[in-house]
Amino acid sequence: MADAPQESELIDAFRALATPLISDNLARVPGAAGLRPFHRVSGVMAGRALTVRTRPGDNQFIHRALDLLQPGDVIVVDGGGYEGRALVGEIMTSVAASRGAAGIVIDGAIRDAGAIGRSPFPCFARSAIHLGPYKDGPGAINVPVCIGGMVVGPGDIVVGDEDGVVAFPIDGAAALLAAVRAQEAREAEIMLSIRENRYQGAYARASGGSH
Repeated sequence: MADAPQESELIDAFRALATPLISDNLARVPGAAGLRPFHRVSGVMAGRALTVRTRPGDNQFIHRALDLLQPGDVIVVDGGGYEGRALVGEIMTSVAASRGAAGIVIDGAIRDAGAIGRSPFPCFARSAIHLGPYKDGPGAINVPVCIGGMVVGPGDIVVGDEDGVVAFPIDGAAALLAAVRAQEAREAEIMLSIRENRYQGAYARASGGSH
């Protein structure tokens, strides 16, 4: 029997897969509603969750998280969905990128949207606004958080692309990977049948289909 894949191998593997396929194989339950990419999307973000909970409009604990950041981490910020003040901008995303972060996910607002939009560094959020944050706290780091209705625990795998963000625990990730790859193969065969004009509606009857 082959050895179980290591965490880094699992994360690399999910970097090649689309979030809708992952979501379908998580019973379509986990998923951050209302968050979208603000960066120049050039691939799939995948990494380990470094979670932050902060009061709405305050980014003191995001600054603290930057000092704890390990390469490959995705900073996941529960900002309560508040859009009245930006929690990060060009400077903080640049710091995160320079320290090897895989991306940043904000349940709240960002600013410097133009600069972030020209960068390939993954940044997901609800909206953009020019108003800056408070820096007073309180907050917490490496605790379970909720972003867009999705619970994310410290160390969970976080994946993001043009369709949004999904997260799941490392436990069970290998089985999930196998299921996602199997669905990807089924959908590739369906697309081939469409191109060859032999598709007969099988996808509508198959579990996991949504298009």
